[in-house]
Amino acid sequence: QRFALLPTEYALDHNFPNPFNPETTIRYAVPDAGKVTLVIYSVLGQEIARLVDTDLTPGFYTVRWNGKDATGRGVASGIYLYRMQAGDFSNTHKMLLLK
Repeated sequence: QRFALLPTEYALDHNFPNPFNPETTIRYAVPDAGKVTLVIYSVLGQEIARLVDTDLTPGFYTVRWNGKDATGRGVASGIYLYRMQAGDFSNTHKMLLLK
């Protein structure tokens, strides 16, 4: 079997492209049904945007971030963190927005 139809473990991939402008893509995997959140934070820990906050079925997912905050305003160039949480799984990666 070359490709699994469903993931066997949680995974949060590095965004691409990185650095990015104006948009980046984040892929992640969910092996068990349940609530999943994927949130963008500033380096100071302030929530910028909540990209995913819902119950998902097992599968491979992709989400795009357009460099805007929750109110639709473009954010400044700099380093941002994105964090996925689901069940006992939690993982965080850095990304760089260059304008």
